[in-house]
Amino acid sequence: MNNQQQKWFYLIILSIVWGSSFILMKKALLGVTPIQLGALRMIFTAVFLLSVASPSIKKIKKRHWKYIVYTALAGTFIPSFLFAFAITSIDSSIVSILNSFTPFNTLIFGAIVFGFAFKKAQLYGILIGLVGTLILILKGADVNPNQNYWYALLIIVASVGYAFNANIVKKYLDDLDALAITTGNFLLLIIPAIIVLSFTDFFTTFDVKNENLMHSLGYLAILSVVGTGVAKTIYNKLVHISNPVFSSSVTYIIPIVAIFWGMLDGEKLSLIQVLGGVIILLGVYFVNKAK
Repeated sequence: MNNQQQKWFYLIILSIVWGSSFILMKKALLGVTPIQLGALRMIFTAVFLLSVASPSIKKIKKRHWKYIVYTALAGTFIPSFLFAFAITSIDSSIVSILNSFTPFNTLIFGAIVFGFAFKKAQLYGILIGLVGTLILILKGADVNPNQNYWYALLIIVASVGYAFNANIVKKYLDDLDALAITTGNFLLLIIPAIIVLSFTDFFTTFDVKNENLMHSLGYLAILSVVGTGVAKTIYNKLVHISNPVFSSSVTYIIPIVAIFWGMLDGEKLSLIQVLGGVIILLGVYFVNKAK
């Protein structure tokens, strides 16, 4: 595949994987708390990556580690908990829609903080995508009036973290292998995640006979290995071969997949929200058009 084909291939794969992660989080929360979900997700991912990709850590130079720390915190540690709490009060499909603010934040902070230039077509694509996102949010609030949309702020904060993560990877870690970045992130996160988990009642109440818990751990295993470990490596590779704004535009396609899973799980969707999804895809087109 040429570079252009690779970009779209990675974008579609990430959309399917991350679009499915929201329903996995929702199901996992039936047996664990939000804090436990965030911590266990990092622990499972770290164990997986350190088991299969630990040699990649040797590629990380001393000058890289500072930025590995930043991306670990902004791109994984903080968002893991914010998303877990948000899904307790908002439908998983709506949470995925709110995450679509990531490309907008990536462009804004990329220009203001990191000095990245952007083209008009990218800005138009971001704005079009935001229109589609707002349609989905506003209509979702009408369809689900009992949900607490104050939790939407948690996802906005997480999207800022993702924006910083993408820009840091592009500017300061562009010469480092994508797998090395991801493995380095989780090498740093495994101990803090274990400490956080130890402050919950997980170890004292763990019971293999608890079906809800075991089902939750199964969902978490899939979420961690595929939705975090593999997907974050693909994402870092995508940032390397494209740019932060195009890479973060994956969050405009994710809701389409997430809404599909949400509907299968009984969440409601209107025709107006379908229109919002079409507008989002148009926004992705304009973001990619700017070369």
